[in-house]
Amino acid sequence: MAKLIRASRLEQKMSAQELADRAGISRGMLSRIEKADPKCEIGATFEVARIVGVTLFEAEPGRLTMQLKQVEAKLALLPKSARKAKRKVIDDF
Repeated sequence: MAKLIRASRLEQKMSAQELADRAGISRGMLSRIEKADPKCEIGATFEVARIVGVTLFEAEPGRLTMQLKQVEAKLALLPKSARKAKRKVIDDF
């Protein structure tokens, strides 16, 4: 979902500060949302997604997968400075 939010913001030519201001959060919080930080407040994530027009829940599970693949393809076309490195999550508890 973080990729969808970031891609939608970039497509709308909205700066990170502008989106953060509209959502009523700090730019740092928006950065963490776009990096899929699990410590982010869920309400802030929902608000940011709503503002940029990202649907977080779909009735058809395959549709979200398709959207994520399209976003990854779009992000691959952006300059390297706009793309973020993938962070490996270690969830072996």
